[in-house]
Amino acid sequence: MAHLLFKDVNKVYPNGYHAVHDFNMEIKDGEFICLVGDSGCGKSTTLRMIAGLEDITAGEFYIDGVLANQMSSRDRGIAMVFQSYALYPHLTVYENLGFGLTLEGIDADVIDEKVKQTAKILGLTEYLERFPRNLSGGQCQRVAVGRALIRKVNIFLMDEPLSNLDAKQRVTMRSEIKQIHRSVGATTIYVTHDQTEAMTMSDRIVVMKSGGYVQQIGTPYELYFHPRNLFVAGFIGEPPMNFIKGVVENGKIKVGETDVDLAPVVKNVKEIEGKEVVFAFRPEAVKLPEEKKRVAKSAEGASAAPKGYTLTSKVDLTELLGDTTNVYANIGDVNVILKVNPHNTPETGTEFKFFVPYEAAYVYDCETELAVESDLKRH
Repeated sequence: MAHLLFKDVNKVYPNGYHAVHDFNMEIKDGEFICLVGDSGCGKSTTLRMIAGLEDITAGEFYIDGVLANQMSSRDRGIAMVFQSYALYPHLTVYENLGFGLTLEGIDADVIDEKVKQTAKILGLTEYLERFPRNLSGGQCQRVAVGRALIRKVNIFLMDEPLSNLDAKQRVTMRSEIKQIHRSVGATTIYVTHDQTEAMTMSDRIVVMKSGGYVQQIGTPYELYFHPRNLFVAGFIGEPPMNFIKGVVENGKIKVGETDVDLAPVVKNVKEIEGKEVVFAFRPEAVKLPEEKKRVAKSAEGASAAPKGYTLTSKVDLTELLGDTTNVYANIGDVNVILKVNPHNTPETGTEFKFFVPYEAAYVYDCETELAVESDLKRH
């Protein structure tokens, strides 16, 4: 395992492009960290700086307390899994797995034992004599992971390793990589553009924005329930969070035809009086009137009944997904997405009401794009 520390790490290319700005983070022994963000946000560049494949322009990077800025890749105790698998097409699975150990001059008997042990962990035993061209995408990816795993290093780096797989293979490989991490215990930094991968696999997530700016670092729970700014709120969650702009007047904003009182969801509504803000809620947080009534009826006492906002919208179209239905609607001139019970889906073209609990509502300052402070318990 390894402990990593970044202090004001920056990457500026010779053409002046500033790819990573003031990256600061401490990664504990054995943590699984995901770097997520849109294209060009600097996540792969950050990974390559950890690997020693890119020079650090400014700042300090430490591995187990040792300054690693000028340390060679060979001395960093790192194994990397690439998006393209990077397997040798003329070598069998057995030879691909053992190639790195062969270069290190390790005895053939030891290599044979390690290859067979790694193949067993990854379910590759029956494919050891096959060539990469005879494997599926998921099997090739397991070989790539195995080639890194077999070296018994302290740090695993993975650069979008599942992006070439189909949806079913990605789900399978996500669980396999997580199980491998638990069994091996190596510190793992995983780059992906897929926030679902990040949410399901990581101990903590680093959300980055175009230009190499870190927006928030936290657990999947923290990022989902406590997004600190508009970018994180819109990036984490599928479908994305709904945003409705309005100017605060007498502590309220207009959401369609409804006057929404912000006092129940912000700590001090007077501080945002006269400002333009964003009223936000997640698609899956809404309830239809019948559901609200059922919750209230089953609640223990009137005080336990849900409290929130009742909003009116018009349905544009619906998408049945099986367990839920996506409802694409509009509130005034603002488009929103709602996830509702498939057995209680409103019809296209109809007007309907839905309920947003106070604890599911967020408010962001349009000028700073930061969340307005709230005392609500999010769940």
